[in-house]
Amino acid sequence: MNEEITDADLVSRFKTERTREKAFSEIVKKYQERLYWHIRRMVVLHEDADDVLQNTFIKVWKSLENFREESQLYTWMYRIATNETLTFLDKKKRNLSISIDDTNNTAAHSIKSDSNFDEKKAEWKLQLAIAQLPEKQRIVFNLRYFDEMPYNEMSNVLQTSEGALKASFHHAVKKIEDFILNS
Repeated sequence: MNEEITDADLVSRFKTERTREKAFSEIVKKYQERLYWHIRRMVVLHEDADDVLQNTFIKVWKSLENFREESQLYTWMYRIATNETLTFLDKKKRNLSISIDDTNNTAAHSIKSDSNFDEKKAEWKLQLAIAQLPEKQRIVFNLRYFDEMPYNEMSNVLQTSEGALKASFHHAVKKIEDFILNS
């Protein structure tokens, strides 16, 4: 892929029948890893992240022709990935008939069962702390901390005010600090 190709060029090429598939392949190549890790931090398991990522790209394929370019392409795709992830987590909760607290415990259990898990290492403590957060705080923390997404872009992705996002991030950081200090 030519590094000079902008998102606007890719969207334009996608909207042209003759170049649609190549443009989409380039979009996938450009954003696949970032979206994967965004999803993976919320669903924890690799297999679940792969499924949600696939669903995300199916939605992107179906909707990209109507993309109005009022936001940046990756912001729009993050919104789709976030919504697909939330839908996946809701279905999982309904199918398992478990509470949100149990979902957080399941996420923590998944982390602990990873063959690389070492509770003495800081990155594992951080992952366990994040798994304990309520869903919205976990998403906001991941977007801000790992993806370094500015609040104005996060506001577009999550369709929430910047003030609410800043408060959620602050509460998440405090809970993570408390968890790490007390574990």
